[in-house]
Amino acid sequence: MFPVAIGLNHRSAPVEIREKMSFHPSQMKEVLRELKSYPGLQGVVILSTCNRTEVYAATTDVEIGIHSIKKFLASHHGIEENLLEQYLCVHTLYDAVRHLFRVVSGLDSMVRGETQILGQVGNAYQQASEAEVTNKAINVLFQNALAVGKRVRTDTLIDQHPVSISYTAVELAKQHFGELKGKGILILGAGEMSTLTAKHLVSAGANTVLVSNRSYEKAVLLAKECSGRAVRFDDMDQYLEEVDIVISATAATHFMLMPEGMQEIMKARKGRPMLLIDIAVPRDIHPDIGKMPFITLFDIDDLRGVVDHHHQEREIAAVNAEKIIEEEMLIFLKWHNSLFIVPTILALQQKGQKIKECQVERALEHLGGLTPKQEKIIQSMASSIVNQILHMPITNLKEYATTSQGHLYTEILQNLFDLDVREEAMHPSLMANQNPGQVSHRR
Repeated sequence: MFPVAIGLNHRSAPVEIREKMSFHPSQMKEVLRELKSYPGLQGVVILSTCNRTEVYAATTDVEIGIHSIKKFLASHHGIEENLLEQYLCVHTLYDAVRHLFRVVSGLDSMVRGETQILGQVGNAYQQASEAEVTNKAINVLFQNALAVGKRVRTDTLIDQHPVSISYTAVELAKQHFGELKGKGILILGAGEMSTLTAKHLVSAGANTVLVSNRSYEKAVLLAKECSGRAVRFDDMDQYLEEVDIVISATAATHFMLMPEGMQEIMKARKGRPMLLIDIAVPRDIHPDIGKMPFITLFDIDDLRGVVDHHHQEREIAAVNAEKIIEEEMLIFLKWHNSLFIVPTILALQQKGQKIKECQVERALEHLGGLTPKQEKIIQSMASSIVNQILHMPITNLKEYATTSQGHLYTEILQNLFDLDVREEAMHPSLMANQNPGQVSHRR
């Protein structure tokens, strides 16, 4: 049973292709069962996000498995295989395992170490399990991958360094006030950046969010998204006297807040401190406002400095994450190869034993009249011959078990000696029946 991963992502395909190749969650159960029906596929999982569409499969024949997956993707999405081919990335055997480990760890994402992909992989595996299209090999692979993704984040803290402007703005507000619950927050603007900021604010615990925009209707829509309240642009000064934090991200071509106006507002506030975060380009808040008493002002350059530093921190964490993945790959490799090798060695020894017993029985029938001592000598000689013939194949196979080609040598040996090794023997139920993230061979 061999792992295969085939798909496309933000590096291999433009957005117009990624859009065509996506799968809607409501259709996933039927789609998974359709995929599983293709030749050579014993277990499947489909991972479909805004930046990637990938099929993970366990197959008994790599070539047939790859052909089936490509045919399925082209047929389901109505794209010619020749056109689709140029966008697809194909990973086989242990390269497929390593790829999944890197994906779930956020190392293959557009933003290094992003957290969302861990949940997306978990959901993809759960959907496949509920559709009953996984097998023991897929179960163990994904349970391992999810555990690896969690270990990478725990050991490296790669996702603890915010790398988006909107998220960083919210983090600065949290650092400034300790917590956002109960703090009055005013968002100026209702565009994409403001929307992202509002979502981060709600996630961070903010429960008093006001939204102001020149188009009141747009302010109302954004306020609904973050369970906030829209306020009219003309009444902005009134609310500036009340709130603790202002995050500004309008599309204005001039300053929205000027020193003169803010002086009056600060008089009304009677020394109550205020945090202003300007993430607009061009800037919304005049820089001189930051020099006023009781006001702290961050602009886009301040936030970019923080983001750049966090990018560096994530790159350092990514190096450590790659080391963890290689450690986990070695553990997985040894375990996976042992699943093939141990039953194969037992089957080879059993076959040698059967041949020996059959031939000794025939020889004793022809010879006749042998003493017990003579029969024992013949039995011992036959056992010695079988053991010596099988010694080198078994010894070499054990050595190959620690390499990435171990399972291939095992398959070859099975074919050469026509061994009957049941799949159940190669995938113990103890391993397959565990919950995600609880694979005993790793810990």
